[in-house]
Amino acid sequence: MALRQQELDALWDFSHPAGSEARLRAAADAETDAATRAELETQVARALGLQERFAEGDAVLDAIPADLAARSSSVRARVLLERGRLRDSAGDADAAAALFREAADAASASRDLVFLHVDALHMLAADTSHTAEWTAQALDALEDGDDPRTLRWRVSLHNNAGWDHFDAGRLDEALAEFERAKDAAVRWGTPQQVQWADEAIAEATAAITDRRG
Repeated sequence: MALRQQELDALWDFSHPAGSEARLRAAADAETDAATRAELETQVARALGLQERFAEGDAVLDAIPADLAARSSSVRARVLLERGRLRDSAGDADAAAALFREAADAASASRDLVFLHVDALHMLAADTSHTAEWTAQALDALEDGDDPRTLRWRVSLHNNAGWDHFDAGRLDEALAEFERAKDAAVRWGTPQQVQWADEAIAEATAAITDRRG
């Protein structure tokens, strides 16, 4: 059984990766199930990457048994995702994209791994030349879902699509995406995501007003 995202949420504070690393290491050390421990270790690697300790992050992923990743789609998907994030943070976008595609393929094999599937597609969508393509695939993957934590991805996906349109000067399309992000944030997101959506809507509305003179 894949590690529930809510369990990871309780361990993560992305503004303090060192503290998150300590909590994740402690949780991994205390875990008796090998697959769950491996998933927690992938998050240790992610926390190390956020501290720019890329070699240490790779070493943590290297230590996860290959046969375990082969048996567990969730472990394989997380290893590939975090390896990709390490490459991305280190500035190797091509290597990162290849790993994110592999992660998306690994996670797409199970309906229990929609969160990870969308996570990988969301990382691929950071490539602005293919943002629309990957975002569309991610939204399609969420279409039949009912888990509120997974559906929260709609906030980020619509927000990112909105800024892609905004940067390209497609202001009306940007505003529409920001409004979709606001709707998703109200339904499934956090108060901060609602605030960010409001700010994006205000910025797009102001830009449209300025353009119209």
